Amino acid sequence: MSLLTLKNTIAAALLMSIASLSVAANPELEIKTNQGNITVELFADKAPKTTANFLRYAKDGFYNGTIFHRVIPNFMIQGGGFTPDMKEKATRQPIQNEAPEGSMVGLRNSFGTLAMARTGDPHSATAQFFINVKDNPGLDYPSPDGWGYAVFGKVTKGMEVIMKIRSVATGNAGFHQNVPTTPVVIESVTLVPEKTTEKK
Repeated sequence: MSLLTLKNTIAAALLMSIASLSVAANPELEIKTNQGNITVELFADKAPKTTANFLRYAKDGFYNGTIFHRVIPNFMIQGGGFTPDMKEKATRQPIQNEAPEGSMVGLRNSFGTLAMARTGDPHSATAQFFINVKDNPGLDYPSPDGWGYAVFGKVTKGMEVIMKIRSVATGNAGFHQNVPTTPVVIESVTLVPEKTTEKK
């Protein structure tokens, strides 16, 4: 084999490896709820810190048994922080808001995307997340507060479950508003195994 042929072979192999890495870079997770299952793709390539944070909570089983505690039909559904009796779970330290970086690579709070919930402090997001049930450009960077809400994934399967959840009856629970009157429980959040193609 000539040196040129060897170089071309190595280059092709490297390109194939890079391509396979880019495909595998964005993990898929299944969110099992008592209303049905939702599959989401996380944007590890565009929101790496936020994705890593969410994956760690998922792998630790943190989300198991939490609820979608805030449902606003023409806005979003929010969950991942409270138990069915509206007790807030202890979390790790907040993460940096990646909304500015995400906006530079086209991430928007559009219909079906996942974003991090937070307080008025732009860098206060921990475990809670929300799923946009309409386009919400007012949440995008810079938004009125100069930061916006960091998008880090999208729903790839189970949008009918999202629509079902957004239509549930809600009320007040203490000082919390828009709480489903019947708990919408997140039973588990697990990684979807990567599909492998067997060589024949």
